Amino acid sequence: MLIVGLGNPGPDYEKNRHNIGFMVINELITQFVALKLSSSSFLGDCYKFQNHFLLKPLTFMNLSGDSVLKVKKFYKIENIVVIHDDLDLPFGSLRFKRGGGHGGHNGLKSIDSKIGREYIRVRMGIGKPEHKGEVSSYVLSDFNDLQQEHLEEFISETCQSVKYLLTHTLEETSSIYTKKGARC
Repeated sequence: MLIVGLGNPGPDYEKNRHNIGFMVINELITQFVALKLSSSSFLGDCYKFQNHFLLKPLTFMNLSGDSVLKVKKFYKIENIVVIHDDLDLPFGSLRFKRGGGHGGHNGLKSIDSKIGREYIRVRMGIGKPEHKGEVSSYVLSDFNDLQQEHLEEFISETCQSVKYLLTHTLEETSSIYTKKGARC
């Protein structure tokens, strides 16, 4: 299985809402003591544990699909999980689905265009801005203080769900780990 966390590279974006996928991958790398694989052709940081791979595309969000496609082809991986921020869910919500639309998310749009839509999505709610015109600045800003208080727990729960998904079906994982309510 290839587990992809979406985000943007570099310290300027490190704590942005849009980088919550990277945050989860960073935690999974630590928990699994994953081994970094060296290949600049992957266009991202790729790690391996057991027979699974973790990927942080370093192409910036809008070109994430390029990195996913390269790793998928090189290792001949069929099962892909993408962890990403979701504006349509309140902060702290966690949902799972296979396929579907990109909902305006440029990272998903890029992945869809490269490998199709039939991958598992781990949707992490980040809430939405008050005004629709503020979406870009909202996702590229850091979590507010109240969200920061719950962020570590949210990332930890998401990691648990991904670990569970490694040995269980999407339906089983969803029934146990779906979180609908907002934390703050």
